[in-house]
Amino acid sequence: MNTTILRKSVLGIAGLAFAGGVFAGPVTEAHANPVDAKAVAVMQADKADKADKSKLIPHGVQGKQSRIDVGDEQTANVKAIIAATKKSGMDERAAVVSIATALQESKLENLGHLGDRNDHDSLGLFQQRPSSGWGSPKQITDPEYATKAFLKGLKQVDGWQDMPLTEAAQTVQVSAYPDAYAQWERQAADLVAEHWNG
Repeated sequence: MNTTILRKSVLGIAGLAFAGGVFAGPVTEAHANPVDAKAVAVMQADKADKADKSKLIPHGVQGKQSRIDVGDEQTANVKAIIAATKKSGMDERAAVVSIATALQESKLENLGHLGDRNDHDSLGLFQQRPSSGWGSPKQITDPEYATKAFLKGLKQVDGWQDMPLTEAAQTVQVSAYPDAYAQWERQAADLVAEHWNG
């Protein structure tokens, strides 16, 4: 009887040791290398970021890039451009082209008539002109309308997706400074990456 009790005690202790090892093992390993988990997460985020950037800037940027501080009003206009792009059934690249264009034309400010500083009758985010058929002053100072009007023009440019940003934007805008849009591509892509899923 003493042998049976001793045998049961030894087996019980061995069982506890085994169970403790099974339960403690993975927990110990998970805490032993927390840096590895973080490194994997960072690597995955970097890969996703590079994948997104290659979609947003498929041709790479052209020339020196400019950047401005973006305030609340400008952020609201970025979100309005993105929402209008989605409503138009267009992708993130179209939003990058639109935002870069608005950065060049108005620094993402919904501009009214600027008096002597006005370029003819240009208004709004894209500096569209009522006299050129873009719409009424009220329409082209509405960010959604103005973006959809710009995107309608962009859709009519054959192969715009395969063009450098500045060429696609210039084909729609017909600016006196056709190469100026290129400088905003990186900031436009950053803004789209930040707000597209927001």
